[in-house]
Amino acid sequence: MKPYPTSLAGRRVLVMGLGQFGGGLGVTRWLAAQGARVLLTDRDPEDKLAKPLGELREAIGTGQVELRLGRHEHADFVGADLVIANPAVPTPWRNEFLAAAVAAGTPVTTEIRLAVEGLDRDRTVAITGSAGKSSTCSMVHLLLDDAGRTARLGGNIGGTLLGTPAVPGQFNVLELSSAMLWWLGEGAALAGLSPWAARTSVLTNLAPNHVDWHGELPHYVRSKANIRLGRRPGDVFLTLFAHEQPDAARTIAASCGGAWWEGAQLPPAAELDALLAMLDLPTVPGEHQRRNARLAVLAAEAALCGAGLAPDRARLVARLQDFRALPHRLQYVGTHRGMRCFNDSMSTTPDATLLAIAAFGDAARIHLIAGGYDKKVDLSPIRDLAPRLAGLYAIGQTATQIATAPPAMDCGTLDAAVAAAAARAREGDVLLLSPGCASWGQFTNYEHRGDAFAALVRNL
Repeated sequence: MKPYPTSLAGRRVLVMGLGQFGGGLGVTRWLAAQGARVLLTDRDPEDKLAKPLGELREAIGTGQVELRLGRHEHADFVGADLVIANPAVPTPWRNEFLAAAVAAGTPVTTEIRLAVEGLDRDRTVAITGSAGKSSTCSMVHLLLDDAGRTARLGGNIGGTLLGTPAVPGQFNVLELSSAMLWWLGEGAALAGLSPWAARTSVLTNLAPNHVDWHGELPHYVRSKANIRLGRRPGDVFLTLFAHEQPDAARTIAASCGGAWWEGAQLPPAAELDALLAMLDLPTVPGEHQRRNARLAVLAAEAALCGAGLAPDRARLVARLQDFRALPHRLQYVGTHRGMRCFNDSMSTTPDATLLAIAAFGDAARIHLIAGGYDKKVDLSPIRDLAPRLAGLYAIGQTATQIATAPPAMDCGTLDAAVAAAAARAREGDVLLLSPGCASWGQFTNYEHRGDAFAALVRNL
């Protein structure tokens, strides 16, 4: 393999995948700032990439960024000094163009690896999981960015840390997807690098997800396990998965080759229960959010101890009073004729939908809108909710899997689902968008879907 470049100035770097919403934009800008000669290649034509390309106009005009649009070419991958793959590329170990680069000895990596290389691992908290990781990350960030300390948030939660200079003593909180973790774990070998790990790492939980990217559920679960690779003495791993969901943990372990999450450094059960009892999130519905908050407190304490600071649990718990629901995560968006409406568009797994349902007291008063892109996971847990709910309104590609029989309704579109629910709702009911599926197909991303729902509620 060609040596991994220690300096990018003058190097030929190929970025695979700009994406219609600029997924490769941050790393392309950063590479240009490092003096690299960037070839940006994407299967989409120029007209579909107009918006992110507009933000690269200057670098394209000077020739520092060249374009290969509408196709990929093997020769580009073979001739590069470094290839940066978009993590959205599914099963990258089977991709013919990445395979050509590897065969030619070209190092292959991703934006997240470039970003973490510049972080102080001793002040970094890495968080993954099938549900709750964005909220938990945001809570940890809130706790560490306090009392004269600074912290920044990055990774899968949005934005890149590349090009953002770290402040001395600053904490880093990273949300890591299963795809990112594959690239930080076994995928790191494609660039001749070792697995990377933060000093404090956290798993929220595990449930079937992203089988479309991984090819099979065990590969997804194994990729999540990379959160524990590359660890050093003194590092801390935290999870309450088996403590909070013992049945789910046993099922995942039995089907995916064992419980790699065992051995977490946790306080005694009595202390865990006492900590949960201390927590109150007055503006954020759901017992699962209190459990996310408990894990966030433990993670913040571990990070502070690792940095040689003394955590004050009472202060951390009080600080969480300021936490507000993130956009598209059980976000209140309005009331129509006494029916409260919540946008939980970030819910892309059945487990996340079940947690959202449990956040409200009486399922029989909930009108649930679910469905979307088919990620090849079992949607029967959502389908089976129908008899317990005030209404189940299915949308998107998976509507036929969810609305198999009355009382569930196959509405097809979000517009039709909102209209149907509004027509049937009574005062005191809840209208909940918690799709349990990805948004692709009818919507460009979960934000687009959630914004569309909020607009429909406002227009009722």
